[in-house]
Amino acid sequence: MNGLLLALRRVNGVLARLSNYLGMTIVAIMVTALTASAITRYISGTGYDWLIELPPALVPWLVFPLLGPLLRSGDHIKVDLLPTFLPARKTLYLNLFCYTLTFIGALIFLVAGNEAVALFHRLGQLMELEIEIPIWWMYLAFPVGFGMLALFALELILETLRALFAGTRAETAGEPS
Repeated sequence: MNGLLLALRRVNGVLARLSNYLGMTIVAIMVTALTASAITRYISGTGYDWLIELPPALVPWLVFPLLGPLLRSGDHIKVDLLPTFLPARKTLYLNLFCYTLTFIGALIFLVAGNEAVALFHRLGQLMELEIEIPIWWMYLAFPVGFGMLALFALELILETLRALFAGTRAETAGEPS
């Protein structure tokens, strides 16, 4: 289990850095596009529609690849009510339950996202924007993001199991035989 956990940590570390860079790049592109749109409208009186349409088209690629890194760092939206009342060991069980549900949900959305990408790729439809972006490209963010989320959730499941087993060994080592 330690070998798998170490490999997952390395892979997820690289994925976290890549998704953070992707997120920063997308935000920079969004801000630049909206600023350029405002400047061209101010100077010329007309603007390019694609500058306004580009940021919403990039949002799925901003959101979904960051799901896993946010789960790993604990920076996602959550309610910390139960862990404040539970002892440490029961908090580990609660975390294990949550990470397992996240893993299962990520796999379900990964499969559904793959099916949606395949469907829109076969249909060959394009978004109705000034720039022609294939719809499947937008939907590709779903399986990519949820696949990454599954990897991060699996890492957290293994870490929690390791912490639980380490606690069990420590408790049994302290008991008289």
